[in-house]
Amino acid sequence: MDRDFSVSPQVFKAIQELDVKAISACSSAAIRPILPTLSRISLLPLQDTSKKRVDERIKILAALSGIEAVNAIVAWLSIDFHALEIDVKRELQIRFKSHPGSNESATVQPTGLSFEFERGDNFQSMRLVLYELFRIEYQASERREQGVIYSELFDPPVYQEKICDILSIALAELPALLNITEVAEYLLHVRFGPWIICRLVANMPDSFREVCTSLIATGDRQEDENPGFQARMKALRLLCQMNPSQALDVRDKCVELGRMPALAILLTMPEPGQDGSDIVAFVSGLLISNDPNSKWFSHFVRNSQKRKQESHTALVALRAELTRQLEALVPSSGQLEASKVAQASVMLRLFCALRGIAGIKFQDEEVTLIVKLVTSHPPPSVAGVHFVSLGLCMLIACPSLIQPEHEKKSVDWVKWLVQEEAYFESASGVKASFGEMLLLMAIHFHSNQLSAVCDLVCSTLGMKINIRPNNLNKIRGIFVNDIFTEQVVTAHAVKVPVTANLSGQTTGFLPVHCIYQLLKSRAFSKHRVPIKDWIYRQICFSDSPLHPVLPALVEVYVGSILVPANKALDQQTHTTNEPISEAEIKRVFNASTFQSGSKESQPSLTSQLLLLYYVLHYEDLRLSAHHKNAKAYSSEFLAQLPIKYLLQQAQREQQNLGGLFAPLLKLLATHFPHLSLVNDWFETEPPSLGTTISNLPLNSDDILKALVEVSAHPLRTIQVLQRLADMPPTEAWSHAEMITSQFKAILGHDVPRQVQELYQRVWLRLNTVLPRSLWVMTVNALLLPEPGHDTLMVPLTQEDVVLDPLQVLRCDERVFRCAPALSVVLRVLQAGLAASRSHLARQLQDLQVAGTAPSHEMKERDDLRIALTASQESAAIQVLLETCLENKQDKEKPGENWALRECRGVVCSYLHQAFIADTNLAKLVHFQGYPMELLPVTVAGIPSMHICLDYLPEMLSQPETEKQIFAVNLASHLSLQFAMPKSLSVAKLCITVLSTLLNILPSTSRAQFYAQTLGALVRFSQAFPPLLEEILFFLQQLGRVEISQGALTGHSCKRGPGRSAVVPQDNFCLCQEIEDTYEQIMGKAVLSSTIY
Repeated sequence: MDRDFSVSPQVFKAIQELDVKAISACSSAAIRPILPTLSRISLLPLQDTSKKRVDERIKILAALSGIEAVNAIVAWLSIDFHALEIDVKRELQIRFKSHPGSNESATVQPTGLSFEFERGDNFQSMRLVLYELFRIEYQASERREQGVIYSELFDPPVYQEKICDILSIALAELPALLNITEVAEYLLHVRFGPWIICRLVANMPDSFREVCTSLIATGDRQEDENPGFQARMKALRLLCQMNPSQALDVRDKCVELGRMPALAILLTMPEPGQDGSDIVAFVSGLLISNDPNSKWFSHFVRNSQKRKQESHTALVALRAELTRQLEALVPSSGQLEASKVAQASVMLRLFCALRGIAGIKFQDEEVTLIVKLVTSHPPPSVAGVHFVSLGLCMLIACPSLIQPEHEKKSVDWVKWLVQEEAYFESASGVKASFGEMLLLMAIHFHSNQLSAVCDLVCSTLGMKINIRPNNLNKIRGIFVNDIFTEQVVTAHAVKVPVTANLSGQTTGFLPVHCIYQLLKSRAFSKHRVPIKDWIYRQICFSDSPLHPVLPALVEVYVGSILVPANKALDQQTHTTNEPISEAEIKRVFNASTFQSGSKESQPSLTSQLLLLYYVLHYEDLRLSAHHKNAKAYSSEFLAQLPIKYLLQQAQREQQNLGGLFAPLLKLLATHFPHLSLVNDWFETEPPSLGTTISNLPLNSDDILKALVEVSAHPLRTIQVLQRLADMPPTEAWSHAEMITSQFKAILGHDVPRQVQELYQRVWLRLNTVLPRSLWVMTVNALLLPEPGHDTLMVPLTQEDVVLDPLQVLRCDERVFRCAPALSVVLRVLQAGLAASRSHLARQLQDLQVAGTAPSHEMKERDDLRIALTASQESAAIQVLLETCLENKQDKEKPGENWALRECRGVVCSYLHQAFIADTNLAKLVHFQGYPMELLPVTVAGIPSMHICLDYLPEMLSQPETEKQIFAVNLASHLSLQFAMPKSLSVAKLCITVLSTLLNILPSTSRAQFYAQTLGALVRFSQAFPPLLEEILFFLQQLGRVEISQGALTGHSCKRGPGRSAVVPQDNFCLCQEIEDTYEQIMGKAVLSSTIY
């Protein structure tokens, strides 16, 4: 039947392109399937009457002449299709309404269907075919019958030509009644349905893609043995044979819809005698694809093997073709040709995917061929290195390959790899060769990390396969016992050269992976193999972007130095690794960016950050692990490291550092808080002022001259400072000493404000490079000389500033009336106090690690440290508060009062940060007290002063009258600034205390006490009018007491015109002051027109 009903590709292409010349060249038998279309074309009137079209019509008529079937087709084309459509619809209505559930015709007897088809006219014949087609549709859809449905018209081969012609004409003339995709679905249930579908599509070539898509979409996801699936498969294959140019499109549609995998395989198989098939690439793509919808193909292969019958056409054909291609690749001499290496690598990945993903079981012939291919010797090239890596991973991923007869061959091949690894790497030029992967596998096998081996294999193969660790016992024994012992691994690892310019772009398995795993398993410590030099060299040869293994390598290396693997056996059998020396670390930082030297000799930023991370992590682990004998890096050495500069560079290059910035910042905030101040992170770059001259030559002499003559030539100074501010901080650092030495020059009264602000901006940019050195230079430049000397006798050092940070405030007094300069000094003071706290805590930790002091003494030392820290910070605050007092010069000099107000704002901002950071510090400062004329300044300028309300009751309970006076006045100012319920409670408490002290204080001190607190009552009444009754009652009591006291002593209670009431004497009468207080309360609280 294939021969009789098939449509040749030449005929289909001719009718699809309507190539009249090709159609005329075909034989009558060849064009027989498309006679309905040709006849219909010949009967249609010409719309284009050109000579070309007329000639084509003549050629078609010539081709049709002499074919007897054309007359019958023309007769069918001449019937009344409108009447036929009405008749068929009426028949369907009668069938489904009069006889529900019946599939028999109401006007035609089933037993006489073939008789009427033969004897009836053309109209009746077409009508019977359509009736039978709809009957088949009913049984296929309503009854859901599977397989072949018996039909008296469609089953006999003698009727097939006639039925194909009738259906082709009906589809063309009755589009509202028939749809070719639905008809194709119905025809799958008849005996010759696939061939009839091909005939119909041949007469409607534009419907090829639509029919194929419909047949695939309604097909099964997995192949089945039922007749319906076989018919669908046959139809699609016949369609692709008829139109071979669309076969790959049909295959792609199978993949897209995830259906009919067997069809996809059969369409990909090469024709007999052809070698140009892409079966390997196609199957590999289906199995290794990351698309979750592509698992349907692996399920098909897996399920096909579970069937009892092993005669699965598609899978058997696939394995036969792959075996044939595998035989062509296997070398006879053991040397793999260079031209076949790439194809061999692809073939190995495909068989790994078939075994690991699809679960196929290799046959003996396949095992033999795969082992021969894997153990072949490729040429030393990039492709050869890749092939060897895939082969090694395949032996592990497919343990069934290492059968007894192939085990010796596989072991010899791995040993050959070990010997030839260096030659392959040098000849191929590949940095990451299979030698590192061999070493890494051996390390994992020794540490019994089989899951890590599986991950390594999956990563190399580029696919996720399920490797059971239990199946790796044999290959593990081969690696551990026959090829790589642990001592051989460690000795070989340190001899592997480091990877030059190691970065995140260096792919593959590198020596750093091997060293990392050996360090993790403590193999170097166990076998006493020094590894410090290798790690130091690899860090120095690292580059950006950061390789993800390097931070983990540093952490494991530090752990191997400080934390023994087994504390009990460490003294006898284990040793720890050596730390990197200070000289080696200095060698890297001495050639850094802000030091002199060519750029070629400068180490990379990645190397410096890794060494900084090593030092910080080492010190953190040393202090937390309490390792007594561990080497500690000195404070002088740590002070020379450009920690802050490197951290800011790490912040800018976070995308190239792979998460190194976060742990660096954590370690810095823990051990060097003075280098991670909040203000440094919020510092923004101010816009350029536009006064710089880009081509202005700049050297130390120009800077010195501009700063010295700032009063005479401020414009030149502005230009120089603007140029310094626009320079990169690393370039400007070479002038840092010259700039700071002239700090006092900008403090003059006649220096423009723009110069001072530019100087502050330059200083802040220099502060990002080596801040600790800059702080020392700044302090030395501002310190006042000793009496009798013009210059400082001994310059201060970093250690001096850390031990006594209050020396920062022993500076020129003009600083405290210049806001930009004061901001710089406060930045140094804040850093010095933080450094002092960190230094004291570090000293205490060092003593604790050394174990030289008992625990109770350590507790006392810690208490002393806290007390000393609090004393330093409170003393600094007291000094700053004293600088806010108004002096005689502030009153006399014009503009000084405004400078005082600005500096008070700077100081209050600093105090606010200090109080927020440590609320106990605020409590300590206010218990110590400060001049009461500063209370309006501090309460209004420090937003966090409301925390004083918490401990004001405690201050009021103190026995010293000075503290009580200070507390009452502080409470009154806080009540005005923060009028809230808590302040009201404190105000009531203050009035109660004043009333109580009226009966307790002796007459000698009563007048002096209340003279300093009467002003607070006015402020209480302003803040809280409901307290007026209590306040006035208290004033009456106080007035009566004073009148009585005056009567006893004989003094008059009325104030004379020449007497002062600011600080009354012991026997001074407060009557007049009480009256003044009463008048102020009435004017400011009772009679005031302002409510809020």
